[in-house]
Amino acid sequence: MRIKPEKKVTMTAAADDDGRRLDRILRKSLPGLSLSAIHRLLRQGRVLVNGKPGRGNARITSGERIVIENCAAGGAVGGAVGGAVPPAARLPAEPVEAPEADLEILWETEDLLFINKPSGLAAHGYRSLDTLVQTYLAGKLPPSLSFKPGPLHRLDKPTSGVIVFSKTLAGARRFSNLLREGRLVKQYLALAEGRVETMETWEDTLQRDKNRRKTSPSAGNRSGARTAVTVVRPLTFMAGRTLILAEIHTGLTHQIRAQAAAHGHPLAGDRKYGGGFQPGGFFLHAWILRFPQDTPEAGLSVTAPPPERFRLPAGLS
Repeated sequence: MRIKPEKKVTMTAAADDDGRRLDRILRKSLPGLSLSAIHRLLRQGRVLVNGKPGRGNARITSGERIVIENCAAGGAVGGAVGGAVPPAARLPAEPVEAPEADLEILWETEDLLFINKPSGLAAHGYRSLDTLVQTYLAGKLPPSLSFKPGPLHRLDKPTSGVIVFSKTLAGARRFSNLLREGRLVKQYLALAEGRVETMETWEDTLQRDKNRRKTSPSAGNRSGARTAVTVVRPLTFMAGRTLILAEIHTGLTHQIRAQAAAHGHPLAGDRKYGGGFQPGGFFLHAWILRFPQDTPEAGLSVTAPPPERFRLPAGLS
């Protein structure tokens, strides 16, 4: 059955839309329209904010009413016949199949959700941790035209441990700023090849090869090369391998894995970076995430218990 296009679309800005540009809100809330189609609507004066034509760069205030008029009239919009806003742009997305995994919540605040991600589960994408979080948060958050909760940093699929999801735009912005400023303490547990004798500071220039999906040491003057800093402390030595505590001061993709290999201690089981065989793959676990005192989280420290197959020595659990 063909859905008759509506002549008017009405939306109301919520708290997480406050201060955002009108064109950005329309882009998020109408994913079925291209950016050029959205700007065409704006140029034609068919987007009204509180009854007046809106500008794309206008900052929207919570509670303001956004109306798209005459959607079924005029020229084609975003490929839709007769200029109609495609129904798919207005209807909720189809439910996404969730993975067969439990959601282990470590801590939850008004703005943020802290999860212990299991190894082998992707943080986002099809049948991922993100789908579990969206299911958990469904109906628990106020509506928003432009904001969707999501993971605020990256953990590789084989890596387990603390990962943070946003619940509000304010929380997402605050966490992202802390990450960018390097003010979050992020400590990982890893099982490395060989014997790490003393505390070491690994400082290297790394280059990401997107085609090979691998990070390697690089000359500092190459385009895209970045400095990576990791402080490593040996915790215990067993069977030719060292359990290390790695505190990262930067956040590059595969940082710990690449630096461990570069310093002669690839992670056991990390075949991509030269590690030997390890049943179940390599062990890299985001153990502790700690906030500075001058934040609403005020020194909050969240710890993720490691997987059962990797037991911590006494006194470290």
